[in-house]
Amino acid sequence: MTAPREEAAHHQPPGEELSRLAELHGVATSYSPSPDRTVPATATAVTRALAALGVDASTPQALRTALADRERHLRERLLPPTVVAWSGSPVPALTALPDGTRLHVTTEEGGTRTSLDGLPPGVHELTATAPDGRTARSHLVVAPPRLPSVPGRSHGLLVQLYSLLSSRSWGMGDLGDLAELTGWAGRDLGVGFVQVNPLHAAVPGTPTDPSPYRPSSRRFPDPVHLRVEDVPEYAYADDQETLRSLRERAARLRAAVLEKGELIDRDAVWDLKRQALELVARVPLGPGRHAAYRAFLAEQGQALEDHATWYALAEVHGSDWTRWPEGLRDPRSAETARARAELRDRVDFHSRLAWLTDTQLTDAQRAAREAGMAVGIVHDLAVGVHPEGADTWAQQEYFAAGMSVGAPPDAFNARGQDWGLPPWRPDRLAACGYAPYRSLLRALFRSAGALRIDHVMGLFRLWWVPQGEPPTQGTYVRYDAEAMLAVLVLEASRAGAMVIGEDLGTVEPGVRERLRERGVLGTSVLWFERDWTGDGRPLPPESWRADCLATATTHDLPPTAARLTGEHVELRDRLGLLTRPLDVERAEAAADTAEWREELARLGLLTGSGGSGSSEEDEVQAVHRFLLRTPAHMVGVWLPDGVGDRRPQNLPGTWDQYPNWRLPVADAEGRPVTLEEVAASPRMRALMEVLRSRGEDAPPAGG
Repeated sequence: MTAPREEAAHHQPPGEELSRLAELHGVATSYSPSPDRTVPATATAVTRALAALGVDASTPQALRTALADRERHLRERLLPPTVVAWSGSPVPALTALPDGTRLHVTTEEGGTRTSLDGLPPGVHELTATAPDGRTARSHLVVAPPRLPSVPGRSHGLLVQLYSLLSSRSWGMGDLGDLAELTGWAGRDLGVGFVQVNPLHAAVPGTPTDPSPYRPSSRRFPDPVHLRVEDVPEYAYADDQETLRSLRERAARLRAAVLEKGELIDRDAVWDLKRQALELVARVPLGPGRHAAYRAFLAEQGQALEDHATWYALAEVHGSDWTRWPEGLRDPRSAETARARAELRDRVDFHSRLAWLTDTQLTDAQRAAREAGMAVGIVHDLAVGVHPEGADTWAQQEYFAAGMSVGAPPDAFNARGQDWGLPPWRPDRLAACGYAPYRSLLRALFRSAGALRIDHVMGLFRLWWVPQGEPPTQGTYVRYDAEAMLAVLVLEASRAGAMVIGEDLGTVEPGVRERLRERGVLGTSVLWFERDWTGDGRPLPPESWRADCLATATTHDLPPTAARLTGEHVELRDRLGLLTRPLDVERAEAAADTAEWREELARLGLLTGSGGSGSSEEDEVQAVHRFLLRTPAHMVGVWLPDGVGDRRPQNLPGTWDQYPNWRLPVADAEGRPVTLEEVAASPRMRALMEVLRSRGEDAPPAGG
């Protein structure tokens, strides 16, 4: 008879003391899936989230002790562990200091100050000494008030790099293809940017998770994207016969995808590239190249050493570090140091791969700028990393053990979501001045004209799901958004780069406003832009926000042609994903599309009489003419839309049922097309000419 009581306890809301303790640690005790509804978090979810933050609330006595300790700590501390100072603005954290408190600042460069006036942007060390002798040391983040201004209004391409194969690819798109794409698109199409999927390092093994949004490391790129022949040492490798054989096998992989309809096989591609790179790595570097490599090693320091060590150890012990011999689970142990020395050649190999990939990324961005792009490449930052990958091993102290990031139940997903990504601990980030976050951003900005941040709302809060619990049994944990934004603005400003936040879905009040205040652009997708506070009809272009990247679709949504024909509904029905009868879903999708067609016709963007008789290609062009009528700073074209592709690259809610992240770009008949064919496609050129010719008379970027 105990099971019902245990189940009831599992679902009971937090009591007053637990709620107070949770509030003091940034753990939410309820959430609002809609403005008119509040759902309490369970006491179990709150208690386990606190435990992941190092706070014991498992018993009444432990709870009371933890609450008293936290209240005393906050009452007695002089400064928080990280203080934010926006250039030219007051610093709220300093106003509460006792009169007569002395300040001392040690700058990043090693200089000293006794005042915050005129401090340069950076992360400095702040010491406060109160009249009663109490002393506090904090990290002081000084950031410009907002990001650099957007360089005019621009249009660009959005593409999943692996999906765009050229006649030279080894079975999937690579960085050589990216450089070719940017060179062509910048010069011939006049585009200002090319946005790609995350190029983060994947977890090795067979099969490798093909999702670019669940990487082993966000800090370093994946060498699977290397164009092997572009590595200078390739031409001097001794075993040219083996390299020739590998190229022939790569050609068969490419032909299988492009000519036989097979899926992109990342594992097979990497197997060939790894063998080739092993041969290339035997070639001694010339003096200049060697100096560049050593400089890269010195610049990346411990982070790269850990990264390469993890991959070397994974070759021996498998890619799940939690199953390694106990001593190797600690990157700072004596056992790991011995293993690193024994595997020095493999550590150097993986370090060199990181350098080569970084170099080709830089080359691709250079090609984009030389082609006239104002922004260039827009890289994508995934929301988290794989729980068994390199980052969680090297930075264990910064991740919340036993927790996973996801999303609470909402109108679109009653079960909630668990993304399988361990979250960063906000307390540990603050204690170290956000060092892991800063180094991550610096790494990405090395070769980026702009950075897209997936689920940018995670800078404010994340839904933590305790291990073993369904997503419904999670709770929100808050981050210091002021510090997260300040570090973001600081690093982006240093790189002269823009930032685009993916702010689709449920966004808590005030988030978009705070992002806009700091110059972070949002993301607006046509089909979601309706007058939700009014009649619910399509939002007219003049009512769209200006500070955004406006697109017709994304990698998680149907291509525009499929949306216009309703094929996306049929696909979801075939896969058993519909929650309502097919005729109901069809009717709703048709009504939605009909309203948009009416809006396009009203604005005179469709050919034919009131839009009747318009071809599919005309309608796709009309959708993009509409985007140009908005004041959006950036207008993005999903590259597959340019050739009539109808298949989404990713279908949320599926795993084995659909080939997510493994489809090549294809034309309207489903035939895979190469980069060269895309560049020669009349349909692609006609669509891009719409954007190029209408860009000049479109509304100004200021709205």
